[in-house]
Amino acid sequence: MDATISAERFQGHALCAAAVPDFFELSDDDGHSSVASSQIPENLREAVRMAAANCPERAITISE
Repeated sequence: MDATISAERFQGHALCAAAVPDFFELSDDDGHSSVASSQIPENLREAVRMAAANCPERAITISE
């Protein structure tokens, strides 16, 4: 299972990083969220799904 963040859709709400800080990272330069590795660890999958569902801009895509 993989996750990506669309730079075009991302608006900087950073709810994903607040919800799952062990997976989503915030840039010190511009505050944008990113993922260190697109591969979602088994123990974080449900939390990452919830973060994607709660993203106001629908910027997170998950592929099974």
